[in-house]
Amino acid sequence: MNYILFDGSVRNQLLPFTFTRPVADLRVGILTIREKWEKHLGFTTTTVTEDYLSDKYPMVELDRNVLINASFLPSENLVGQIKDLSENQAIFYKDEPIAFFSLEGQEVDLKDFNITEYEGDDLLRIEHTWDIFSKNGEAIQRDFDLITKGRTSQPIPEMTPTFSPENIFIEEGAKLPLCSLNATNGPIYIGKDSEIMEGCMIRGPFALCEGAIVKMSAKIYGPTTIGPYSRAGGEINNSVLFGYSNKGHDGFLGNSVLGEWCNLGADTNNSNLKNNYAEVRLWDYETEGFARTGLQFCGLMMGDHSKCGINTMFNTGTVVGVSANIFGSGFPRNFIPSFSWGGSAGMSTYLTKKAFEVCKVVMSRRKVEFSEADAAILEHVFEFTAKWRRK
Repeated sequence: MNYILFDGSVRNQLLPFTFTRPVADLRVGILTIREKWEKHLGFTTTTVTEDYLSDKYPMVELDRNVLINASFLPSENLVGQIKDLSENQAIFYKDEPIAFFSLEGQEVDLKDFNITEYEGDDLLRIEHTWDIFSKNGEAIQRDFDLITKGRTSQPIPEMTPTFSPENIFIEEGAKLPLCSLNATNGPIYIGKDSEIMEGCMIRGPFALCEGAIVKMSAKIYGPTTIGPYSRAGGEINNSVLFGYSNKGHDGFLGNSVLGEWCNLGADTNNSNLKNNYAEVRLWDYETEGFARTGLQFCGLMMGDHSKCGINTMFNTGTVVGVSANIFGSGFPRNFIPSFSWGGSAGMSTYLTKKAFEVCKVVMSRRKVEFSEADAAILEHVFEFTAKWRRK
């Protein structure tokens, strides 16, 4: 069977993160959504996504295909039902398709399919950007159970105090001298070749992915994920760093999501609670207005390749697009369009020629190539988001 992940109806609700990747490649918990499905299914997957992303994330169709809505996270029950699908069958949740069976070249009209309504109580779905941090605790627990089943953790160092050590799993090559790990409220996963420096205090649920580093004396409250090859320092609460991003210095990051290749300057802080304790609203790319989140705590959403200078202050519920460069005193706007350059005093356009020079330098430091496909994606984002830079 060939499995294909598709974006579904919520793709635009997950901008700016889905400007540069399919929904399947969002990270929530320990793994990306794609990695979760591939581990459960036992097969690699391809993707149906936006045309401009398809060179980097292609779709492969074979004789027999099952298409899966990537906004739904896998569970044993859901995966079992999907594996049992046959021709012209589909699984729905309310009015949204979760998965359906398709033959090569078939013109799919789901109205003609035999539809089964999913009635399990284990559905976990990422529909909004804030779901990435607000549902991260359950996602970490699911991934922890999946990854560690039947395996034995590396030993906890003698000089590392732990609470609920049975909920701690350490991969090979990880270093964690003289730090404190409290897994009482959720599991702690320490990835391959990662490092937690001395003096750090970690509370689960917490995931430190491969090659990532937590800097000395950091304070991290769960549920938090530090993605592959990222750097984390200062105080972090209930946040997700996708990968290759740096929040390496003192300062507070709370109820927030950072894409890949982001960098927060020293003493950057974000607010995650309004002074009047009111519900937080976030910029909505579809309505071009601020949408209700239903949350009292909501911080910063920062797209790939965006960066800020030292002492930057972000207001509650700030959305920063792709490849923005923010600096200066005062609070910048709580919506900063992609490819913006400046701060509270005003913004100008961050031209792609200059932005791409930075991308190449930043990525080469981690031995990752800034490819032609990457450049083409960012060129598309630059053109598509121009209308917001003019407002």
